[in-house]
Amino acid sequence: MVEVQPIHFPEGTAIAVSVQLPKTTLLAVTTDRGYIMCGALDVGLLNERLAKREIIAGRAVGVKTIQELLDAPLESVTITAENMGITAGMIGKDAIVKML
Repeated sequence: MVEVQPIHFPEGTAIAVSVQLPKTTLLAVTTDRGYIMCGALDVGLLNERLAKREIIAGRAVGVKTIQELLDAPLESVTITAENMGITAGMIGKDAIVKML
């Protein structure tokens, strides 16, 4: 099952996506500029093999719901995200606000 829902912030609207797969759920919250995602996101791949794309993204681990993703500190972020002030340890929803 795939669930898509808007999440409204004073700065704009993000889109939350939840994909239920066998034995796991993929979680992401995205804006027009970047996204945060559950532990399935490979930040190293984005920084190394896809560096030319300058992807703005962050990863939170151990989250099981969209709300947990928004409330969790980011475990890692891409170099491009760091360049715009998004850092590891930042709460997910704060990173999304910077991406809006």
